[in-house]
Amino acid sequence: MLKNKQYYNIKEVSNRLDIKEHVIRHWDSVDPKTKKLRIEGLSMRTKGGTRYFNQSHIKKLSRIKNILFVEGKHNYSLDLVKKIISSKKLDKQIDETNSSYSKESNKLVYSNKKKLKAIINRLNSLL
Repeated sequence: MLKNKQYYNIKEVSNRLDIKEHVIRHWDSVDPKTKKLRIEGLSMRTKGGTRYFNQSHIKKLSRIKNILFVEGKHNYSLDLVKKIISSKKLDKQIDETNSSYSKESNKLVYSNKKKLKAIINRLNSLL
């Protein structure tokens, strides 16, 4: 694909990111329940409705793909993607936790591990 292009059509983006065109259209469509776009800012549209994508749109689509298709597993929650993309606080929190682990965060992790083990034990007892 030419790098000097400013805008790409949906077929070019689909081939570049290895995402089917109908999936991109779904992400960029209006949810009938809420009457709002599922994810804001995924494309630009002409008056006729043709979608065009610039580099920032492609980066956003790539991030969504990485979130939804982690290690070959499908996570179908677009709400989760929307929260992750729109939340800059999350990026800041990740940077802070990576730079230093406080005693409080260690306690929280330990507490969560204990809770998860208890849940797993309960589920195993049901089997």
